Amino acid sequence: MKKLGIICKRWRAETSGIVRGLIPWLEERGWQPLVEDATAGQLGVAGHSHVDIAESSDMILVLGGDGTMLRASRLVAERGTPILGVNLGTMGFITEVNRDEIFEALKKMLDGCYSIEERLMLTARIIRDRSAVAEYTVLNDVVINKSALARIIDLETFIHETYVTTFKADGLIISTPTGSTAYSLAAGGPIMYPTIDSIALTPICPHMLTNRPIVLPGDFEVRMVLRTKDEEVYLTADGQVGLPLKADDVIEIRKSEHRTRLVMPCERDYFKVLRNKLKWGER
Repeated sequence: MKKLGIICKRWRAETSGIVRGLIPWLEERGWQPLVEDATAGQLGVAGHSHVDIAESSDMILVLGGDGTMLRASRLVAERGTPILGVNLGTMGFITEVNRDEIFEALKKMLDGCYSIEERLMLTARIIRDRSAVAEYTVLNDVVINKSALARIIDLETFIHETYVTTFKADGLIISTPTGSTAYSLAAGGPIMYPTIDSIALTPICPHMLTNRPIVLPGDFEVRMVLRTKDEEVYLTADGQVGLPLKADDVIEIRKSEHRTRLVMPCERDYFKVLRNKLKWGER
């Protein structure tokens, strides 16, 4: 019997009702649902830890928004487990199936009518006093920015060991193609087709208006040194985890050896997604 891990947006009341209907529907079709502990507790059924779901699932179903998808992508990145995302949020660029399409999309998936789209991930390593103090794998982006009351920060930036510039800005976004429609887009970054092998560097409110976003080949390594002292600077991975930085910290960002594998409906049209989500063509 194949196993379907179910990961839900935390504290979202409607997800328990959806999962309640999914459990017998899946079991009738020969799939064992593995429901995460928090949601299972609300339903009074056996629950599973995130570790168990990551290790045992043949596929993952995510009920929530893009934030829940990002959490799930980091959870199963090493195993490459396919993920189907159902959008219960607002924008939902990664969770492309709507809530009223859940059973139809699942039926098509179980019948084999889907494709797997592999998305580039990044690994960010923070080095302090010549020792690695943290490492993150992300699907969307790595963001280095200042606190609300800090002045602009200085990021000495190298690409493939070649000095590029010292960005003087509120921060810098290093984005994957998947993350190009997230914070990077809001900061004026380019939209990149999600399956291309590229990285975008987008400065946040740069001091020099000529500092524009840069798109790089995916296998280029980006290295930054924080040259700002006595200011509060923070690194955030996928907008969910991170740590405060110190002067002279080195941040190394490269393409991860892992990729997120998204389950895509057969009729999926990325440009239709852009038109709908970004309201292109509307007045």
